[in-house]
Amino acid sequence: MGKPTGFLEYKREEDHTVPADERMKNFKEFHTPLGEEERREQAARCMNCGVPFCQSAMKLSGMVTGCPLHNLIPEWNDDIYHGHYRHALQRLLKTSSFPEFTGRVCPALCEKACINGLDGEPTTIHNNELFLIETGFKNGWMTPQRPAVRSGKSVAVVGAGPAGLAVADRLNKRGHSVTVYERDDRVGGLLMYGIPNMKLDKSIVERRKKLMEEEGVIFKTGVNVGKDIAPKQLLKDFDAVVLSCGAKKARPLAIKDFDKIGGVYYAVDFLKSTTKSLLDTGLKDGTYVSAKGKNVVIVGGGDTGNDCTGTCMRHGAKSVTQLEMMPMPPVERLASNPWPEWPKVLKTDYGQQEVIEKFGHDPRIYETTVKEIHQKNGKITEIVTVKVKFENRKMVEIAGTEKVLPCDLLLIAAGFIGCEDYVADAFGVTRTQRGVVATADPEQYKTNVEKVFTAGDMHRGQSLVVWAITEGRKCAKEVDKYLMGYSNLE
Repeated sequence: MGKPTGFLEYKREEDHTVPADERMKNFKEFHTPLGEEERREQAARCMNCGVPFCQSAMKLSGMVTGCPLHNLIPEWNDDIYHGHYRHALQRLLKTSSFPEFTGRVCPALCEKACINGLDGEPTTIHNNELFLIETGFKNGWMTPQRPAVRSGKSVAVVGAGPAGLAVADRLNKRGHSVTVYERDDRVGGLLMYGIPNMKLDKSIVERRKKLMEEEGVIFKTGVNVGKDIAPKQLLKDFDAVVLSCGAKKARPLAIKDFDKIGGVYYAVDFLKSTTKSLLDTGLKDGTYVSAKGKNVVIVGGGDTGNDCTGTCMRHGAKSVTQLEMMPMPPVERLASNPWPEWPKVLKTDYGQQEVIEKFGHDPRIYETTVKEIHQKNGKITEIVTVKVKFENRKMVEIAGTEKVLPCDLLLIAAGFIGCEDYVADAFGVTRTQRGVVATADPEQYKTNVEKVFTAGDMHRGQSLVVWAITEGRKCAKEVDKYLMGYSNLE
């Protein structure tokens, strides 16, 4: 422990945030780091617990608390406090493949398990992690780590999201020759086109891609495996294939032919259209789905729904409403939800903050869903909402609670129901009832097809970036053992 009294002397202080009225004017990242001395003080708040829950990834009451990557958090917090940044970075990279991603978009499961949160504010683990990796890039410490010897084995990774990148990174450093196939025009999966630029600037993804290429990983973009190239060709050309295509089959509305009405889009398509146009032309090509001047309704109150909210605010929407089927969470932790369980409390994220700033009210309406869509000349004009409740785990409408809302743009951010059919069908892998690729055990990654493995959301189901990276690392170890008969990967 660097400073035994640090948690008593220093209050929690997060990275600075650009005010809502300013950040809505552009798509730039809106967090700026603390000064170096302030960062060391924040690291000094770490108590170096005898049993550090922050790195445990325990499952309590059905939810995980603590870091799935088992990052050595107390170690590198101590190093930060003492100014040993390079050593701290090496300890971080021992368990974490891409801290520059998780340091920006992870909901910080580690902090929810920090013992300082028992009766105060947790250590700023999330910001400390980002400080380390960005310090590493700034100081030139993140140099290519090319394997000294190649194994002679080759691996194809299908899908360049966080899981696929983690698989490729680990197997390449082990000495295997890795080729990553991505159907989009840019690498990153949902890191690139699912998460808005203001949360994760795409230059950060490109920076990591460039580093991996210098280390020997081959990326082939614009190649749709299962359509542009046959699985049998990959199985012939490579010693192993890893499927990491995500769980991108969006959950539909329970309304017939809703997706044939103009002005109705799935959230991922909406977000991708903005990011691609932003990267291609700075939004000058007008090819994106615009919310400018429109009454927008977003179905879904989670992270993706919030990202849609923030994007619509930057477009210049006339109004933004988010519908959430579940009840409003409590503002403060209930006695039935004690530390170190995941805190089931109300979170007002950046998009919702921006609506409050501009329109003066929270955009979220709870225990509500869409009952009808009204249209004119094939385009949506308004929706009918209805209050709902859950009885025996089934959603039931409450009669007489219907309301009409003006709606020019309806975005569906209600989650995902599994991987897309065509890749799984093309390879002949079996799937579970949840629509994801099956393996003999959740902690195993080999499919029913010889030479074929799976990782990330395609295996786990819709989840967090940190879980995708965790799965990618574990899958890489299993693939390595399959190829070599043993594995020295951690």
